[in-house]
This record gives sequence, structure tokens and C-alpha cells, in this order.
Amino acid sequence: MNTTAPFSRALLHPKYWGYWLGTVIMRLLIMLPLSIQYRLGAALGRLIQRLMGKRIHVARRNLELCMPELSEAERDALIRKNFEETGMALFDTANAWWWSDAKVQAHMTVAGWEHVEAAEQAGQGVILMAAHCLMLEPGARVFGQMKPGVGVYRPHNNPMMEYLQVKGRLRSNKGLIPKREVRQMVKALRAGEVIWYTQDQDAGRRGSVFAPFFGVPAATAAGAATLAKLGKARVLPFFVERKADHSGYHIEISPALENFPSGDELADTTRCNEVTEQLVRRRPEQYMWLHRRFKTRPNPDDPKIY
Repeated sequence: MNTTAPFSRALLHPKYWGYWLGTVIMRLLIMLPLSIQYRLGAALGRLIQRLMGKRIHVARRNLELCMPELSEAERDALIRKNFEETGMALFDTANAWWWSDAKVQAHMTVAGWEHVEAAEQAGQGVILMAAHCLMLEPGARVFGQMKPGVGVYRPHNNPMMEYLQVKGRLRSNKGLIPKREVRQMVKALRAGEVIWYTQDQDAGRRGSVFAPFFGVPAATAAGAATLAKLGKARVLPFFVERKADHSGYHIEISPALENFPSGDELADTTRCNEVTEQLVRRRPEQYMWLHRRFKTRPNPDDPKIY
């Protein structure tokens, strides 16, 4: 488990100067009021949309499959809003990494904390099941104001980005565990820790379960049930959003899933996907629709979705 973000002199190499400049600029911009941050972020998102034609196609295909009830005009409007939210998420991440605790607390609301306390009183660890929404970084920081947890993450290949993300996320977490280190996760859960977990990105064919996600078979990691069983932990659905009036961030924690895990891998994975769907539908414009969720097909010969 990573509990520190050691600085290396190698990060002072000229090839990283652009990253340092960007860091300085963002640390200055997060001093602006949230309303101004969001206007800048929305403008950035519209620029990104113009430059990322392939991702527009990905988002459109995802919405065609997941929300067929929407008209074409409604899908196009949701895509535009999603790109704006994507631009805003850059500021949200910077706020999560660099705001002071006092400033975070002034811009947050929390509901459902009693469910975390119930698990704590029972001596059980907690798996926070979240969707891959754009607000995950501030969600973790807000939760950390109440109870620092353990993050599960994918180490970045770029040393500078790895340094920034680990240092930023440790503002609210006791440590970070690489996503393949299952034993460390189990150990943390048995010690009564809180772990963040998402399962709504394409996990590839190996070791996946093809469970329906919005009614579409999707390669899904079955880790939630495994961790809950081995770690003797409760699974609590976790929702995070940027408030509609741009006044801050809100998290909502739901009661623990009952009779979970059931012992049926497909049934448990399907149930987790259903929970994720419910979270996504609460604020669909803030979900990561640009991800190729259905890239891996149940059969290699199946037609490609993207």
C-alpha cells in the first residue's frame, strides 16, 4: 500500500516542466469562486468536444445502447452537457487535491453516514461501491473529512502524473492500493477499513463475468463479491455529485446490500451492475460516457460496438 508520495529529483527534468506549469496555473485557478470555475470548465469541455470526434462516437453509441428511450436530439444534448462536465471535472479534481480541509468542509454535504457507522460498530470493513462518475476525486476528499479510507487505483505510467495523483489522493486517504493487489485489499477490509471500489469499466475478457449493464452484456470484474466474502465486509452504494447550483459537492451513502454475496458470481455481478445503473441515472451528464464500456464482446466473433 502506498502511504506516501516521495518526491524524486528526476521530476525536475525539463520534460516535466509543462506539468509543473500546469500545476501552478491550476492551483491559482482553484482560488476562483466555484461559479467561475464551472464556466471556465464548461468552455474547456466544449473545446475538447471539437477536438475529440472519436470520443463523440463512443459516447453516442453508449447512450444509444444504455438509454434507447432518449430521442436523438436528447442524446446530442446529453453528449454536449457531458463534455462540459468533463471540462469542469478538471477543476473538481484540482479542488479535491489542493483545497484545504476547511474549504472542502464549507462546500460539502453528506447523507447516509449512519450506514458507515453501523458497519463500524459491527467491526466490519466497508466497500464503497461507486460509479465511474466525473466527481470521484472530490467524492473521496469529502468522505475523507469524515473518515479517511483506502483508495484502489491504477498506477499511472507517467512518473509526474503518478506523483501528483498519489500526493493529491493521500489528502483524504490513509493509503492507495494498486487495483491488482487483492490481498492488500482483503487485509485492509479485515482491519475495518473503508475501500473505494468501482466495477463499471471494461475489464477485458480474462477473469471477467459478462453481466448485463443497462441490458447490454459487459465484461465486468466480479471483485465486489470476492472482496466482501474474503474481507468480511459490507457493500454500501456510494453516490457523489456536483450540486446543480454549483455550490459544492454532495455524497450520499445507501444501506448495505443485503444477502451479499450470495455465492452466485453472475447474480452478484449483475446486482452490482444494477446498483451502478441506478447511480448513473441520478446524474447521467456526470458519468464517464466517453469510456468504451462495451469494447470486449462475449464472443470474439461478435460485431464490434464502436
